[in-house]
Amino acid sequence: MPKPKKRSTVNITKEDQKTNKKNKTSNICTKISPVHDFNDEEIKKIRLNLVDWYQLHKRELPWRRLATDPNINKRSYSVWVSEVMLQQTQVSTVIDYYNKWIKKWPTLEDLAKASLEEVNEMWSGLGYYSRGRRLQEGAKKVVEELGGEMPKNAEDLLNQLPGVGRYTAGAIASIAYNQVTGLVDGNVIRVLSRLRLIGADSTNQTCMDVYWHHANKLVDVDKPGDFNQGLMELGATVCTPKTPNCSVCPLKKYCKAYAQVEVHKADNASKLLSDVPRNGKTKMTEVPDIECLVEDCSLCFDKTETWDPSLGVMNYPRKGKKKAAREERTVVCIVSRTDSDNNLEYLITQRPQKGLLAGLWEFPSQLITDESCDITDTLNTKYGIVLSADCKRLKVGEVVHIFSHIHQTYVVESITLTSDDVKDETNEDGVKWVSKADFLQSAISTAMKKVFKAYEKSCDSSTSCNKGLKRKRDISQDTADPKKQTSLNSFFIKK
Repeated sequence: MPKPKKRSTVNITKEDQKTNKKNKTSNICTKISPVHDFNDEEIKKIRLNLVDWYQLHKRELPWRRLATDPNINKRSYSVWVSEVMLQQTQVSTVIDYYNKWIKKWPTLEDLAKASLEEVNEMWSGLGYYSRGRRLQEGAKKVVEELGGEMPKNAEDLLNQLPGVGRYTAGAIASIAYNQVTGLVDGNVIRVLSRLRLIGADSTNQTCMDVYWHHANKLVDVDKPGDFNQGLMELGATVCTPKTPNCSVCPLKKYCKAYAQVEVHKADNASKLLSDVPRNGKTKMTEVPDIECLVEDCSLCFDKTETWDPSLGVMNYPRKGKKKAAREERTVVCIVSRTDSDNNLEYLITQRPQKGLLAGLWEFPSQLITDESCDITDTLNTKYGIVLSADCKRLKVGEVVHIFSHIHQTYVVESITLTSDDVKDETNEDGVKWVSKADFLQSAISTAMKKVFKAYEKSCDSSTSCNKGLKRKRDISQDTADPKKQTSLNSFFIKK
């Protein structure tokens, strides 16, 4: 059988290449096989069907109401806040945070006046904490450097606001300003991959260039905001990662992954009826005749991978193997004392202003580098706490928390200091004693909330949080000169 001729290819526009270059992309894909592209008729139908579907089925979300506000600054600000919060976070989680944020800081000017500590407190538990910090930095820049006016197009948003990437710029511009510009997020990648059989690693630059090319090509010229939100809504509610509901999808007629499944079903049905060899074994099912004939196409499955009939449309998209998160173990010590009213207070310290969980508060912690690691020395040298024979020390247990790149195990213990003469305040910046209520209202990470929950659970299972296992003294403590020991009424060493 003669080898089929290669199908003609469609060039990506110079405008796309210019955009890619500006956004520092590389390995630009200059040709797309027709299998992976959209023709004019498909584009027209996809726009119409998706916008109509979105207007009928969109979820009622608080930021969508504010996105229609007549005040252009207010609606762009509301879209900006929502889009930043929604990155890597579920809608159900974001709603409450968004409502509290907008209630506290309803305008850019209000947010610009806030302190970083207030922003961190509001963001506590939402994760990826640099997002909140950059939102406030952006608000300050708008107020202090841009005359209180948000940039009015995707290009200026991208270039002028800290923390605003290509996706966020596209979302604000299309939804708040009705600018005809596309956007690409995880939901959009999934929908486009299935519509056009893009089976290569969706995270590689060639695929990302094509996703952006398609997003800008498909976006509705009259209702770009509705179209973009519809594309994301479709991915979030119908074209989901697992158990997608293809039967109700408004774009299934134009979805090649769906067609691939239907052809496979029809092929199997015909074989059951007529194609049974004499030896009783059926022939191997051929790959459905919806395939790219361009040799070494950079958008198709890798040569080592095949289409899996059991997955159906879930064959798309595909990601390369994710780098394993590094394993870390950290000892966390919950140090408590009683105040003058016999209420428990906890020692917390602030993390550095740069790096992981920048500026957040936590219990004294120390990375475990070897088996002999003991936080006692850290409590002494860093916080000025010298443990006496009367202190109560309890092993709480281990708490696991997964960051994007770290598999963190916290080895938790509690230490209760006992003294009738306790210092009320410290003179050290970034160190303070707080009540339970103040701790929970502080800018703390989800990981620290989990640690504190484990601590409280251990307290419930024992007689009291003030009772624990007495720390065993070693020989050096027993024989040490008591006159040289630091008393418990001085928890901090003055520097």
